[in-house]
Order: sequence, then C-alpha cells, then structure tokens
Amino acid sequence: MLPNVKHVILVMSGKGGVGKSTVSTQLGLGLVSKGFRVGILDVDLCGPSIPYLLKLENQEVHQCESGWVPVYTNESKCLGVLSIGFLTKSRNDSIVWRGPKKTAFIKQLLSDVYWEDVDYLIIDTPPGTSDEHITVMENIKDVSCDGAILVTTPQQIALDDVRKELTFCRKTNIPIIGVIENMSGYVCPNCSECTNLFSSHGGKSLAEYFQVPFLGTIPIDPRVSEETSRYVGLVYPESPMAISYNDIVSLITTNPN
Repeated sequence: MLPNVKHVILVMSGKGGVGKSTVSTQLGLGLVSKGFRVGILDVDLCGPSIPYLLKLENQEVHQCESGWVPVYTNESKCLGVLSIGFLTKSRNDSIVWRGPKKTAFIKQLLSDVYWEDVDYLIIDTPPGTSDEHITVMENIKDVSCDGAILVTTPQQIALDDVRKELTFCRKTNIPIIGVIENMSGYVCPNCSECTNLFSSHGGKSLAEYFQVPFLGTIPIDPRVSEETSRYVGLVYPESPMAISYNDIVSLITTNPN
C-alpha cells in the first residue's frame, strides 16, 4: 500500500468547522512551494471540500493499470488530489451511506490510488473519532505514517473535542506531530494588526498539557475568503497567515517523526 509515498500525514480535528480542510490544502501548497511533490487524499466523505478549495471542481477521475489517477492542479503534477467530491454531480449532493459502505470506499481510496513518487501524502480526515478514522488507522498500519496534525480553534468547546482526538490518537498508537490553533485572531487588512476575537493560546496550553509539539497559530485573513482560499501563500506571500503556514511547513520538514 502506498509504495510511492515517502511520508504520510493525517490532518484531524475533534469537531467540524475549525478549518481542517483549509489547513490540509495550505500545508500541501506550502510543501509544494518548497519543492516537494504532494498528494492530498480527502477521506471526509460527508464534507469533501478539497476540490472546492483548490478550484478543481467538475474534474474527472481517470483510471490506469495501477488504479485511480489523482487530479493534478497543473501540468507539473507537483500536487495531486483524490476526493469523493470528484465522483458526485454537484457540491450540494449528499453522501447517504451506512458505515460498511463508507469503510469499503475508504479502503479503496487508500489502496487503489496511483500516487506517482509523492514526498508527502496529506490525508484530510473527517471530524471526530468515527468508523472512518478507525478504517484509516487499520489500513495504514503497515505504512510509515509520520503522524497526525490536530487542528483546533481558540474556543473552549473546540479544545474539549481536540482532547478526545488526542486520546484517540494515543489509544490507536498514532504519533502526534503537533497542534495547530486555527482562526487565532483577526488580521486587519489595512493596518495588519491582529485582534483576538475569541480567547487565545488555548491550543498552546493544550499541547503543553498533553506534552505534544505546538506548531503555531493561524490568524483569520478576510482576503482568503475573497480568494476562496486558493493559493493564499502565493497571492499574499507576506501576509501573517502565509508566514504562519510557511513556519509550520518548515517545522514539519525539518523535524520529521
């Protein structure tokens, strides 16, 4: 399984709405900007937003002798994506499947995609600790997985759910690469001052309590919504958000598990 992949990183969150898929996308783009070949596997079956974030909607998935071929963002094939979002007719279509069908499809995603010499495969998982997570864990146990990046926001309710995710990782022997606190403050587009809309430093305190690395904070930048999160690292390379992502990518690549 995954014979052409050097590193596997899981991106997880305790609850939805914390920006996990955006983090997955931006980490992928950040790794590409540093010269790595990257794949993003979207196994969030009920909320597949990676195609939308990368403006790859309405693309078709093809097959070769080795399996499904990822959808690439450009001709360089430095960033490939596979998501159930490519197999639905519309972003508004819902996936109404019971657990066994979800499990079978995730197994297929993990075993039947032809990743061509990928340095980093980022697996965007669904929120929570459900059957889908267990399926992913069982099917990558023979793969050298670097570990999980846990995404939270500063609010207490999000931090509480991430505690459960940390416990899940430890029970299933998943190494923890670190914690990212997303939506940590609002960056004014005029003066670049960052104001804390919610609480602050919750992600760091959580990481310290569980004795896991704290990778950094990602502020809210309103321009990202205007660009639908597409290539923010290239559109605004000097923005606080892009700088934060660049720092996190540097930590991941210089301190692999």
